[in-house]
Amino acid sequence: MLPMPDDDTDGLPAEGRRARMAATIADRGFAKVTDLAEAFGISRVTVRADLEVLERQGRVRRVRGGAMFTGRDPRVEPSFEEALTSASPAKTLIGRAAAALVSPSESVVLDVGTTTTFVARALVDREDLRDLVVFTNGLTIALELERAIPRFSVVVTGGTLRPLQHSLINPLGGHILERIHADTVFLGCNGVHPTGGITNVNLPEAEAKRAMLRAAGRRVVVADGSKLGRTELAEVCPLADIDLLITSGPADPDALDALRDAGLEILVAE
Repeated sequence: MLPMPDDDTDGLPAEGRRARMAATIADRGFAKVTDLAEAFGISRVTVRADLEVLERQGRVRRVRGGAMFTGRDPRVEPSFEEALTSASPAKTLIGRAAAALVSPSESVVLDVGTTTTFVARALVDREDLRDLVVFTNGLTIALELERAIPRFSVVVTGGTLRPLQHSLINPLGGHILERIHADTVFLGCNGVHPTGGITNVNLPEAEAKRAMLRAAGRRVVVADGSKLGRTELAEVCPLADIDLLITSGPADPDALDALRDAGLEILVAE
């Protein structure tokens, strides 16, 4: 029998319950449907539905009678290099769709992340883009953009280095962002949810993302289909603060419908 979660799960949103369920399975390596139902105070039917969602997200693997840990703790942030190969065909499409929104002589804020790395590559590939000014807090993204100099001016925001994502955060991470007003920000994230909004797994990076949103006129989130319907630890902003979501397959049609019903404009890159 599984121990009860530390906090009462009554009234917990489905995504929050699934996150705790994934963590429980990670702790034990395997959990039975019957034990999860008792631990979370829900029906076996609901447990099976939750496990199906978690399996689609790659967080667990369904087996007879329960689910197994996939080998990655869902509470642990993957490194930049580990995440870069994940869903790369979808991220390539997202990058091209995002880059198509940019015109010569504009200014862009480009968030750290693997999906935004594909945006950077697509921007560089557009030989018609000249006099573009790009601000970024990602060291890897700055290196991707370097080959477009002098067509592009690349400004690194500065701040304190986070080794896992090679990103720059506070203290001093928002100093430049407080003094600019860019045309567009392309923001990465770990979760896009109809009621939970835009969320991230890391609190300091969520703070940096909020500063980027304040620094740009048009606010675009880029996220592959695995991020839709998910809510992570750190709130970035509500959906109302976002002008456009660019995503790509495999995107759950139900998740897309729920986000559209919540008022979010979505571009599915193909």
